[in-house]
This record gives sequence, C-alpha cells and structure tokens, in this order.
Amino acid sequence: MSVRVSDEMTKVRARAKRRLLIKRALTYLTAIVLSLWILLPIWLIASMALTTPEAMRNFPKGVLPFIPFSLDTMRFFLEARGIIPGLINSVVVALITLALSTLIAAPAGYALSRYVFRGHNAFRLSILAVRAFPVVILSIPLAVTFINLGMFDKVSSLALMHTALTLPTTVLVIGSVFASIPYELEEAAQVFGCTAFQAFRRVVLPLVLPGIAAAALFTFVMSWNEVFAATVLTVQNRTLPAQVLVSLREAPDAYKFAGGFFMLIPSVIFIMIIRKYLFNMWGQSSK
Repeated sequence: MSVRVSDEMTKVRARAKRRLLIKRALTYLTAIVLSLWILLPIWLIASMALTTPEAMRNFPKGVLPFIPFSLDTMRFFLEARGIIPGLINSVVVALITLALSTLIAAPAGYALSRYVFRGHNAFRLSILAVRAFPVVILSIPLAVTFINLGMFDKVSSLALMHTALTLPTTVLVIGSVFASIPYELEEAAQVFGCTAFQAFRRVVLPLVLPGIAAAALFTFVMSWNEVFAATVLTVQNRTLPAQVLVSLREAPDAYKFAGGFFMLIPSVIFIMIIRKYLFNMWGQSSK
C-alpha cells in the first residue's frame, strides 16, 4: 500500500512539474512574441534610416541590415526645411509642459492621496474624464480662442494645450505614488519634532522622487509625440511631429524612415530610464 501511495505521489509531482514547465514556456513564448511585435518595426525603421538612400531603395534586401552603414539618410532628414526649428520647438514645448504639469500635479496628487472630502471619487473621475474627449474637440475651439487672444501659432500656447492633455494622467500617476507612502511615516516624523512641511520634505519627498521623475518623463514623451493639436494650433512654429506630418505627402521615402527613427529615439531612451524608476517604486533594485 505504501509503495502504491508513493507511486501516486510521484505521478502527481511529475504532472505538477509538467504543468509548471508548460506554463513557464507559454509565458516565455508570449513575452517573446510581444517583444518581437514591438521591436521588429523599430529594427526595420532603424535599418532603413541608418543606411544610404540608394541601399534603402534596393530590392531584394540583403540578409544583414545596416549594409552599408551610413548617416546620409539621417543627414538628409536633418537638412530638410523646417526640421531643425521643429526640433527646437518640440524640445521647448515638451520642457514647458513637463515643468507646468509636474508643478501642478505634485500638490494635486498629494491632496488627492492624503485628504478625503465629499465628492473625492467623483473629482478623480472628472480629472480622468478630460482624456475621454478627442483632441479635435479641444483643438478647434482653442484655435479660435487663441486667434482672438493673439496667442495663435506660439510655442507657449501649444505648451498650455499639451499641459491640459497630459495633466490628468500626471495627477493620477503622482497621486498613486503618494498613496503608496504610508501616512504613518509623516506622523512619526511629526512626533519627533518635525513640522508638517519638514515631514513632507525630509521623509515623503525622497521616497516619491523616483515616481515623480517617471511621471515627468512620461509627460515629456507625451508632449514630444503629440501631433494633432500641434498641427492645428501652429503654422510657422510647428513642432517636429507636426512638421513631419505636413511633409509626408511630398516627402521621399528616405525622409519618412529617417523621421520615424528620429522621433522614436526619445521614446526608447524614456523606456530605458523609466524601467529603473519603476523598479524603485516597487521596492526592487536594478543595475
């Protein structure tokens, strides 16, 4: 009897081990498929952008990409009309948006996470509801308003629009970061002699800085990639995505691939940086 029970236990363990291996294999397979789904287009765009225009038009393609490796296509894109001014405008707009969104979202997120008041949940939903409206609904009336106020086609006006678009997400992200910090830490600091502001500055702020930095980077990338409002609200002072969009119909293939790759660079850098900050938020460490 004991031998039979031992055999049954061995079979149960073997089946459990097989199920675990199958589950792990499916997880790895799903991760590989998702990674290829994301990385393959980036790889193809990069291989087209980092070669000569002649090699880009050759068919069939060789087995190895980037042959010959050249910056001629990228140089052609950067020397096109309106690209350098558009790049400068994009950076300025994104930095202004980052600063305004962070300065407004940090206290708002702290208030939402620390204080309970009547209509608290409705207020949170109303913040998020701003993102439910299509950008076109906000852009057209704003264009008319900016024209009447003499603010049309200005970098500062576009930065205000981008701030309105990114602020709801930034508030909720930073609010979630503050909510993950126990309020007992602030109370303990006040017990040991700190004022409420000192407790926030010395205890809470160092803990939430990684999350605020991640939200700020996310805001920068959202502003950098936004194209519709930038196209509607600017004519002479277009951002880089808007300049590329209005030039696509007449632009050659080299311009399109180089523009796509150039606009991908900030997003890739953002992903590399945000990974460390997110791990810190979850109490993990990465090197």
